[in-house]
Amino acid sequence: MDPQDAVDITREAIMLSLLLGAPVLVVGMIVGLLIGLLQALTQVQEQTVAFVPKLVAMMITLSFTLPWLVTRMVDYCHDLFERIPEML
Repeated sequence: MDPQDAVDITREAIMLSLLLGAPVLVVGMIVGLLIGLLQALTQVQEQTVAFVPKLVAMMITLSFTLPWLVTRMVDYCHDLFERIPEML
């Protein structure tokens, strides 16, 4: 295995982790922004008001995207395992 192979594998792993985490993080950010705006308008500054809706929205997003996430991860692992003989 040459250094370029290690760099490529690391780059692909980082990109995959960003791609897999993006849907849940984006939904959490959007819901947090909306709840923050609602709290600013109503002047209700309770922490649980912001935390619980974000948690629920992120769990719902994760449950809907889980098949896609697992498929992407399995495809990456399959490709990685197929490349092992070439790297040796």
